[in-house]
Amino acid sequence: MQAKVSPVFQLFESQHQEAKALFLTLGKQIKSKKAIELLGKMDFLELYADLMAKVHFDIEGLNFNIFSDFKLMKRSLRKIHHFKLAEKSLNNRELALGIKYNGYRIHLDKYKKKLYTEAFDLIVGSTLKSWDEFHQKAMNASRGIKALTINTAVNQIIQEELEFFALDHKGSMDSKALKDTFEGLRTIIMLENTLIQMGFNSIFVAGIHGEIEALKNNLKPWYSNHLSLQSLTHFLGTKEEVSKKYLDWVKELKAEKTALSAQAEKQAHELFDKILG
Repeated sequence: MQAKVSPVFQLFESQHQEAKALFLTLGKQIKSKKAIELLGKMDFLELYADLMAKVHFDIEGLNFNIFSDFKLMKRSLRKIHHFKLAEKSLNNRELALGIKYNGYRIHLDKYKKKLYTEAFDLIVGSTLKSWDEFHQKAMNASRGIKALTINTAVNQIIQEELEFFALDHKGSMDSKALKDTFEGLRTIIMLENTLIQMGFNSIFVAGIHGEIEALKNNLKPWYSNHLSLQSLTHFLGTKEEVSKKYLDWVKELKAEKTALSAQAEKQAHELFDKILG
């Protein structure tokens, strides 16, 4: 008789079904909104694989074994998300100033075509069999697990994220530290929600949970600025001469990044003082 599947698998299954439906839609045509939705689902599904690996700590590389077929697809979807942030920054700039950045627009359009073709090829080249195998591997890993074991594994992953925060808390936070903080907070929120959906209490009290959510949301404009500046400077790095309108934009993006970084760092240190103290 096979061991009973843990209730946590129901969370995986619902996300898996929604992700599979989005995958089928994108197999007809790549739409950025659907691609970003699928990326969000994949974030949870990969985290679930990490959770199963934490539960079955004696099985080396279990998380990679469960999620490996989808690594490239997830990376491709993330590139589309990053591109959309850069494109939105350009759209907002042109709308606000009433001037055109045709060179950069052409550059982004070429990049978009490359990204969307890459994503479409990956999706069309994948099979529904890989989704079924993904489902089966996750289900097998979920058999015979007690709810308390899941609770312990969630706590372990969150503790690991807090240890990374403790390292970042020691000094000033550069772009990598802020990016890692953003991703770490997102992981903690997904895990906290998993606990709540399973009927457990969240690790952090409501007030701290609210502050974690607020910091994550406040890091979104910083992340968007960071990626926009990265994209624009990469484009300008290919030019021998750069016009004043581009130099002005870069200068403004850098000033904005400095301000957003200072604000996010202050908020992060205040939060870390509370949760690491």
